[in-house]
Amino acid sequence: MSISQGPLNFVMIRRQFDFRGIEMGRWVTPEERDRAALNFHRALEDLMSVLQGPEVLISLRGTLGLQYGKGGRPGVAAHYVPATRQLSLAKNAGAGSLAHEWFHAFDHYMGDKMFQHVSSSHFASASWLNSAQLQLSRNKKPHPLNLLLAECFKAIMLSEQGDEPSNLFKASRSADHKLKVIYYAKPEEMAARAFEAFVEDTKPTSTFLVRGSRHSEEVKLGLYPQGEQRLRINQAFHDYFSLLGRALSKV
Repeated sequence: MSISQGPLNFVMIRRQFDFRGIEMGRWVTPEERDRAALNFHRALEDLMSVLQGPEVLISLRGTLGLQYGKGGRPGVAAHYVPATRQLSLAKNAGAGSLAHEWFHAFDHYMGDKMFQHVSSSHFASASWLNSAQLQLSRNKKPHPLNLLLAECFKAIMLSEQGDEPSNLFKASRSADHKLKVIYYAKPEEMAARAFEAFVEDTKPTSTFLVRGSRHSEEVKLGLYPQGEQRLRINQAFHDYFSLLGRALSKV
């Protein structure tokens, strides 16, 4: 379904995708709000096309809330808040971050659906890595879609043989060591960057959705998948989301 009547606005976007809510910051002018609505809509339509799924996938069955120009953090262009299930983009610096933050929301949404006996605050990617390390495969709900999502995480975090860390993990761990932080090598961050690469490689029209997985300082540091690993990840994401999209479109 696409919006075709009247000037586009966030009320129409919320109605189309069934977002839980969309909030504007107090310093967002009417002109900025209208421009952002166009950018959001184009990006969300692109994301739907990439994922081959319906609107309900984008809003995570109506559980996801959006914020624009509100709830920002100093130096952070965009962020996802698990406690409130809200995706927030900064007014002047959020462009290109939507795909990354959306996958955080999706990863979080799938946490207690992919694994039994985990808190609703857990990300599926982190729970998968923990289960792989501890060989607790019995925690995995035996659903074909969950098995395909597990293949995505495996391609992101492990070598093709599955017996050692992937190149993406090694580069991410090295960056964390140099910066004295624990950030880039977190499973949910590696997964979100890998998803960015998958989306950008489909060549979407919207740079509001994603940009920077092919040419950026992070790319030079190896913080996005490269070469053969990138191809494996892209294929795993394609296999998963094409099947998920078809399943949701039948509902």
